[in-house]
Amino acid sequence: MITLVIYDIPDDRLRNKIAEVCKDYGLERIQYSAFYGDLSHNLRSELARRLSAELGGEKGNIQIYPICDKDLRLKKEISRA
Repeated sequence: MITLVIYDIPDDRLRNKIAEVCKDYGLERIQYSAFYGDLSHNLRSELARRLSAELGGEKGNIQIYPICDKDLRLKKEISRA
């Protein structure tokens, strides 16, 4: 299932570590603090545990959204170069 990970982390070093974890799971960066990709339920759970461990007690917010195929078909993108 498609997974969207978004985060708001003020510490640069930690924010970069979170991005690297997302890349480790094959997620693609779609915005500066947003990643997107196809993950199984088990991998999504593993990713959540790993991101939680990286965040530890530091200040920040990480959100993980599974997106079903039906909702994904409704996706709209507005982009200008």
